[in-house]
Amino acid sequence: MEKGKNSDSYEDLLESAFKNVKQQEACERFEIRKADWHVQGKKTLINNFMQISNCLREGDSDNFAKFLSKELAALSEIDGERLILNKAINSQTIIDEKIKKYAELFVICPNCKKPDTKIIDENGKTFKRCMACGFKKPIAEY
Repeated sequence: MEKGKNSDSYEDLLESAFKNVKQQEACERFEIRKADWHVQGKKTLINNFMQISNCLREGDSDNFAKFLSKELAALSEIDGERLILNKAINSQTIIDEKIKKYAELFVICPNCKKPDTKIIDENGKTFKRCMACGFKKPIAEY
C-alpha cells in the first residue's frame, strides 16, 4: 500500500460508520414520552428509559430511575438504554403517570410552565430554579 492511499475512501468509511451507529429518535425541545415497556416474568422493562430521560433532562437518569423506583415500589437498575424494575407492572397508565409526575416535580417550572429549570443545592436543601423566570421552589428529596 502506498503512503497516503487507503483501500476505502473517507466517504465510504464515513458511510459505513454511520450505518453502524444506533439511530435515536429525536425529541422536541421538551416532550414527555410514553414508555415502551413489557413484563418479563416478575420484572418490568422500560426499553426507552434513556430516551425518556434525555428528553426530560439530560444527565439526570440516575435521579429519574431512583424516583420511578420509589414511586412504583420496586428496586430498579439501569441496563444500557433500558430500566429494569423488579416488579411486574401491568399498566401503561401507571408508568406514564409516574413519568409525568417526575416532569412536574423536577423539570417544569410551576410559575411559567417552561422546562428551563435546574436542580440546585443551597445549604443542604434542594431547590428547583427556573432559568427563564427566576422562580425558585424547594423540592422533596428522592
